[in-house]
Amino acid sequence: MRRPLAILAGVLLTGALTLPASAADSDEDFTIKDPRITESSGLAASRQHPGIYWTHNDQDTGAFLYAVDSRTGETVATITMTGVGTPRDVEAISMGPDNQLYVGDIGDNDGVQWPYVWVYRLPEPKTLKDQTIRATQYVVKYSDGTRDAESLVVHPKTGRVYIIDKQEDGGHLYEGPAELSASGTNVFKPTVPVDMWATDAAFSPDGKTLAVRGYFGGVAYDWNGGKLKRLERISVPLGQGESASYSTDGTKLMLGSEGAGSSVVANDVPGDTGSDSSSGGGSSASSDDSGDSGRTGDLKVGAIAVVVACVVVFGLRRLLRRG
Repeated sequence: MRRPLAILAGVLLTGALTLPASAADSDEDFTIKDPRITESSGLAASRQHPGIYWTHNDQDTGAFLYAVDSRTGETVATITMTGVGTPRDVEAISMGPDNQLYVGDIGDNDGVQWPYVWVYRLPEPKTLKDQTIRATQYVVKYSDGTRDAESLVVHPKTGRVYIIDKQEDGGHLYEGPAELSASGTNVFKPTVPVDMWATDAAFSPDGKTLAVRGYFGGVAYDWNGGKLKRLERISVPLGQGESASYSTDGTKLMLGSEGAGSSVVANDVPGDTGSDSSSGGGSSASSDDSGDSGRTGDLKVGAIAVVVACVVVFGLRRLLRRG
């Protein structure tokens, strides 16, 4: 009877351990290993290169962008931007239509109130290698005076650029011109309030959902043609959370932090980005922390299964001994 008992134990333990491993799979999480990247302040998923995320430091020794492979955490290409001035405080990066990267030099390091800020645009390279790419530089001003901001998003369908200012009691969504001009000043105007001390934001690939994150939480909005409708809260990892991006397929919301060897956590997407429903605010409170609670629940189920397996094995042993 020892062999059947061993087989039964193996089957039970295999089943128990398989559940949490698959359900709580975290291979979409990754750690940025490049020692040069110590202040990752933005994140943008590549459409041409699956698994690649573009990031940057908020202050660097040059105008650099880094392509990080989420499967290894290693940098596979470094882009040096030319055609731009010396970056001041680069806080955001976003992928626009036609594989155009938009970079937001929009922060106010050291509390400086800049009379204008910059947005850079450049084509994402088709080949991942260290190279120099000429970018277009746009001068940006706000219609209501200087602002500190860390969130820049580009609508994936229209290509319109938006900025969210960073205020502890909540900021506003600022809308840029339909097309940015490289020869003049681009005035961004406030449109609707944003209930978040925003450190980054991201559009879903279909452009229907806008996710805004801060240090202590986030909010998902139904885009609703720019008239934001609150959907639900977003749970974010602890730490100095500075970046957000949807995965290319739209199934995950990637949330990054600053610091050397910083991690990027993949959470389930907020709301139903694949639905045509425009109803807002219908999410239950249980969805607020869906990413963390889902993983925690899976681990609890796995732990219970292991305990049950052990109880069955020991129970059979006792019965065999009595026999």
